[in-house]
Amino acid sequence: MNVSRNEVLARHFGAMGAHFSAPEGPWLGAPRIDVIERLGFMLDFAGRGEEAEAQVLHIAPADRHLLLLIRSEGEKSKFLCGHDERHWFVAAIPEKARGVTNVETAKAALQPTVVAELAAGLPRKHRFARRNEAFLRQGEWFFVPAPYLSVQPWMILRNEPLARVGGTPHVLREAYRDGGVLVYTRGKRVIGAHEYARLDRGERHDWMARVRDPEVFARGTVRHPDHATITLPGWHRVVMNTERSARAMRHVVFID
Repeated sequence: MNVSRNEVLARHFGAMGAHFSAPEGPWLGAPRIDVIERLGFMLDFAGRGEEAEAQVLHIAPADRHLLLLIRSEGEKSKFLCGHDERHWFVAAIPEKARGVTNVETAKAALQPTVVAELAAGLPRKHRFARRNEAFLRQGEWFFVPAPYLSVQPWMILRNEPLARVGGTPHVLREAYRDGGVLVYTRGKRVIGAHEYARLDRGERHDWMARVRDPEVFARGTVRHPDHATITLPGWHRVVMNTERSARAMRHVVFID
């Protein structure tokens, strides 16, 4: 009996407890990966262009993670799909990362340099834990102890949102931001200060002033509806994982 590609992928995703669906017809053009809350994943394609392929490279059932490879439009894109605390997630692996062949190396590729350097000194089984001697993690954000930091009380921000553009914010009980570039956001659109200044006064009311790429530090609780609250006893440097540097992240349709 012939087993369809959809059945093969569904078995792989099912091995980690996730639902999987994809169209039965030809897979043409750019992929689209949707995360279905509490269920799993849905794979779809643009419907025009070259034929695409998808293959699971590695499964870690006990960890509820797998590494997915998609060949489409002359590109090879890798995605770490899995379950983190309360929900399913997908993260694109940066194309510059080499030797990503399994779940462990995919997790390593998603760690920013400062985190990877600290994790290298830990026992192997602790390197990707959400909490260890080197850092704490909540979703895509890492918190690295910064005992050297001293912040004047008037510079501390209270209940500060921390989010990718368009994402549900993680809320920092206390935060300190240093540097960065002033931008304005409306939904998923981001414009610079010069473009904002050219808007008519009536067009400015629904734009929010934000700072892009500052160095961020946090202290106290960090809250998010999809994650357990963590508490940072002292100042910690906040660093995002590397997924935003992946071109393939444009194929992920999931708001954290």
